[in-house]
Amino acid sequence: MAAETLHELFVEELRDMYDAEKRIIKALPKIAKHAQSDELRSALTEHLRQTEKQATRLEQVFKSIGETPKGKKCDGIIGILEEGNTAMEELEEGPVLDAALIAGCQKVEHYEIASYGTLAYFAELMGHERAKDLLGTTLEEEKAADEKLNTIATSEVNREALMSGGEDEDEMEEDEGTPRGRRRASMAMANERSSTRGRSARKRGGSRRSR
Repeated sequence: MAAETLHELFVEELRDMYDAEKRIIKALPKIAKHAQSDELRSALTEHLRQTEKQATRLEQVFKSIGETPKGKKCDGIIGILEEGNTAMEELEEGPVLDAALIAGCQKVEHYEIASYGTLAYFAELMGHERAKDLLGTTLEEEKAADEKLNTIATSEVNREALMSGGEDEDEMEEDEGTPRGRRRASMAMANERSSTRGRSARKRGGSRRSR
């Protein structure tokens, strides 16, 4: 039955995320096993432990509003995780696979950031202070996990993935004067601007929801 009140919608979204966390807990060991970068593998293993705590925290949220912890099939996370499975099956081991794993994990984080931000705000509107605090804690953890993945990607993995294709930085610089090089430089700048806007938007969103 479709939600008719904000409380009903809140509970439905909680169930969506409870299912999502359970699926992520199941998927993370496999993703970490395929990671080639020690830093990435360590980050994924650490986030697995954190995700287990987040699932428990969601159970506390349910109980704080008088509801029984229960999951509802999360199609969004199912689709993102399936993309990751395809990458692990089709890509050879190496930095390109690591780049794909990070991309997939950041999609998961962005889904969670949007979801937990909304849930925390719903809780605040309805006066569920305990739920708001619990959800806010998870929201901040997801933001930190996304930033960590972004740091690993930009400082190590993406550059190594580029080099594995047979190009080095000198060749890139020499190529900048060609149409292909200009397109690549333009795409790189666009990606960086998009990443910066995304981080700024998340900060603004978190600020609004915390009020």
